[in-house]
Amino acid sequence: MRPLWRCRGCGALWPCQPARLALLAEYRHDRVGLLVYLGSAMAEAGDQLARLNGRPADLHERFLGWARARGGTMFHVNHEPGAEIHSTDPFAVPSGQRSPVRRLRGRLAAPVTLWTAPGPAGLTVSSTLVAEGEPDRLVGLIDAESDFWAAAEEAGRFAVTPLGPPHRQLADRFAGLFPSPGGLFAADTWIETPYGPVPADAGGWAACRLDTAREYGWGLLVEATIEAVDLAEEAAPLLHYRGRYHELPS
Repeated sequence: MRPLWRCRGCGALWPCQPARLALLAEYRHDRVGLLVYLGSAMAEAGDQLARLNGRPADLHERFLGWARARGGTMFHVNHEPGAEIHSTDPFAVPSGQRSPVRRLRGRLAAPVTLWTAPGPAGLTVSSTLVAEGEPDRLVGLIDAESDFWAAAEEAGRFAVTPLGPPHRQLADRFAGLFPSPGGLFAADTWIETPYGPVPADAGGWAACRLDTAREYGWGLLVEATIEAVDLAEEAAPLLHYRGRYHELPS
């Protein structure tokens, strides 16, 4: 999330551990492309951070140093089909230093949703809750500095789409974990609605009118009224649990 350059998902300095692993996988055949992308991100981050508190001294190591192992080569990525990058996360925080609250949050499986607003702008959200009533309501925790919130606050409305297993890369893209050449909405097929674009292959979406928002922890607690729901066929959900995507067993 700009201009603080922290991960929207975990709040750590970007590129955080999950972002680094995702980038290594995305650019596994293009080392030069990865370094060019990281270099451009470092330049943008330096300009924005300098306007806040002065340019940090460790930006080069933070953005580029991790992408080179000793000898100037990238960390090893196994190219065999079905293989994993590593058997464990090489950037993981040692277990003794992990926040118990974050570990507790990680043990709560959550549905992965996409929030979009006119503009367009969008954000992956895994803290969405629907409350039935008169009227029906929806709440969620989002990044107050995201482009999505700026667009939703201005429009006063937004769309919420539950994502499914085929949307893993889409979810990562809108979470800021994958590069998005051409913009977040350049890939995939979208249906334009007055509340924001929704994925054409989604199982349904909700049209929401913004009611209130307030700071809540490190996030922004957004409350909205559900004005309409468009449901297609039954679709399996994409879940987020302990830092990874999961599917319901078939």
